[in-house]
Amino acid sequence: MDEVVLAERPTALLLIIAVVAIAVLLVLIVKVRLHAFFSLIVVSVLTGLAAGIGMGDVVSVVIEGFSTTVGTVALLVGFGAVLGRLVEMTGGAQTLADKMLQRFGEKRAPLALAVASLFYAFPIFLDAGFIVMLPIIYTVARRLGGSFMLYVLPSIGAFLMMHALTPPHPGPTAAATVMGADIGMVVIVSLLVGLPTWYLAGYRLGLLIAKRYPNMPVPNLLGEPKDYPEDERPGFWTIMFVLLLPLGLIFFNTVFSTLEADGAVADDNIFYQLSRLIGTTSMALLITVLLAMVLLYVVPRRRRGEPIGGLLEDLVDDALAPVCSIILITGAGGAFGRILTETGIGQTLADGLDALGLPVIVAGFLIAIIFRVAQGSATVAATTAGSIMAPAVVSMELGAIPLAAVVVGICAGSITFSHVNDSGFWLIGRFCGFDTVTTLKTWTVIATAIGFMSFALASVVYVVAS
Repeated sequence: MDEVVLAERPTALLLIIAVVAIAVLLVLIVKVRLHAFFSLIVVSVLTGLAAGIGMGDVVSVVIEGFSTTVGTVALLVGFGAVLGRLVEMTGGAQTLADKMLQRFGEKRAPLALAVASLFYAFPIFLDAGFIVMLPIIYTVARRLGGSFMLYVLPSIGAFLMMHALTPPHPGPTAAATVMGADIGMVVIVSLLVGLPTWYLAGYRLGLLIAKRYPNMPVPNLLGEPKDYPEDERPGFWTIMFVLLLPLGLIFFNTVFSTLEADGAVADDNIFYQLSRLIGTTSMALLITVLLAMVLLYVVPRRRRGEPIGGLLEDLVDDALAPVCSIILITGAGGAFGRILTETGIGQTLADGLDALGLPVIVAGFLIAIIFRVAQGSATVAATTAGSIMAPAVVSMELGAIPLAAVVVGICAGSITFSHVNDSGFWLIGRFCGFDTVTTLKTWTVIATAIGFMSFALASVVYVVAS
């Protein structure tokens, strides 16, 4: 995109414009009941004009933000939704639910789902991993009854913590890289900080919030459930292979990318090149979905002598139809975030904080919060805050552990105060069947609690290790 023509606006005016834009957006969605997709696009255009983006550029900025977000999210959501529907509609989710309940017991089902989410969230992005876990959460919730919140909120907390704090997720990886931190040490510190944070601010807080929604139903986004006889369900290890395959492919990519960055393998190494092809999240999910079609659907139906015909095509169509609205809303959220980024409000306020001479971990945390609130993306917030703080960190010559603690503190700020300009806010909220207010009272509260608690624990590590 060509350079945007931007009229200068006082910092105070930009802040007022951003606050008013968010308020208007909430009024349109909550009170006027205008669809979130249209509300986000309209407010994005008006905000860009008010903040000084030229009339000839504002539409281009909106399209750029929309297309960038959708280009990433659409493949993940599409493949993830089809995989989730295959697991749900072939009885695979029932197989996993039975095994999980047998192992942990019904009373500890929310904990079992959250622990499973922790493992699944480690190498895979929040949006893709959560969508694949959804059919299992749906099935357990239907089986045991009670509020859907009781089962989904602890898992949301697990995905949020892992996505925000731990490499190889892009935010913490980028922040660690630009600040010169050791990735391995960041992983250790992030888990040291993140696991107690998840348990208290994710799992326990999720259970507490769930009590306020005792009658929340289970959504039917992946189709009406069907109770399959046990002999018609996929085997446990078949389901585990399908769910773990994308993790293995992504880990394969992570290992060889790290080796290439360290100079241990050349960039023309065949395994490195292969990892770049099959180890990206979207390609890993595509490969997994194709294998799942064969293993969970085609082979069992052929073995039972049942017709296949166009049924598989219908299953895929039924999986993709409900997520189209989610993809559009997510893209519109990206457009709104891009408009707020182009105004420069986040950078202006961050520079002011940096000039105050705050402790490096506090300044990094606050700068990350500003960028998170201003443009929505946790990855952008962590990366930008890390870049701003890098010169100060280099001059301090911090040790490996304090430096890793600063990285984790910055990433903690990047997950707080998720709201209407965050694409994840819309994606998770819609897949859970939440309205906008409910998403603010659940997703946003848990994300902010995780951010502040992980920052507090990272600060303790920083002080002790310095």
